[in-house]
Amino acid sequence: MNHDDHDSDADLQRLSAYVDDELPGPERDAVHERLANDPHAAAQVAAWRAQTAALKALCGAPAAGERDSRAGAETAPAAMILRVRAPRWRRMALAACWLAVGAGLALLIGPLVPRLGGSGETLALARRADVAYAVYTPEVRHPVEVAAAEEQHLIAWLSKRLNRQLSIPSLQEYGYALVGGRLLPDASGPAAQFMYENQFGERLTLYVTAIPKDETAFRLFRDGNRSTFYWVNDRMGYALSGPISESKLRTIAIDVCAALGGKPEAWQQ
Repeated sequence: MNHDDHDSDADLQRLSAYVDDELPGPERDAVHERLANDPHAAAQVAAWRAQTAALKALCGAPAAGERDSRAGAETAPAAMILRVRAPRWRRMALAACWLAVGAGLALLIGPLVPRLGGSGETLALARRADVAYAVYTPEVRHPVEVAAAEEQHLIAWLSKRLNRQLSIPSLQEYGYALVGGRLLPDASGPAAQFMYENQFGERLTLYVTAIPKDETAFRLFRDGNRSTFYWVNDRMGYALSGPISESKLRTIAIDVCAALGGKPEAWQQ
């Protein structure tokens, strides 16, 4: 398949239907086989899946099957409106436009609104860390940009991009091995995400970025079954996210904070 075929409306619609699980069995199998040999198409599918996860995390959309698991069946709507569903690539483009509009409005009105204090900045950090967790931990083939096998390269690369010497704390004593890490955009510059995984495939992420001011508070942010403990030390914000119990995540967060030069005992004051 040549490059022009990759970008045709029909081809994009076929990949969109694949991601939405709308293809009949034979066609779905054919696309699945194609993705194993077509990096361009595989990258497009991965990008759409990441965008979907991000939009669900940001908008609080229920996961597939969530409605069925609720106690009691939902009542049927009084009326049904039938409409032609737009292809995924068009829906994603529209969503991206709205996000861009929102970002533009934020830039326009930002100078007119008082800056949030440390708690507001760190809460925003926790939300971004939670969204990043929701987007990247479901990935099977590309959960990270640089794998743990290249840990020294990963540390050097992200330290250079964040303009700060970083280190990756070990979570081996808790049964979590490093998967790797990636570079992410943050509100005021670059951020790093380090991912860990245990033998059951459960994942934790550590999100790291610069914060304009210091504070000693240690806080908890929840979203669904995910929890994030977040804190600031030496003008660097950290957020540890995962779906494990809050008590266990807190214990790990305390050790991570100490390993990174923080003073978790200040949280008790």
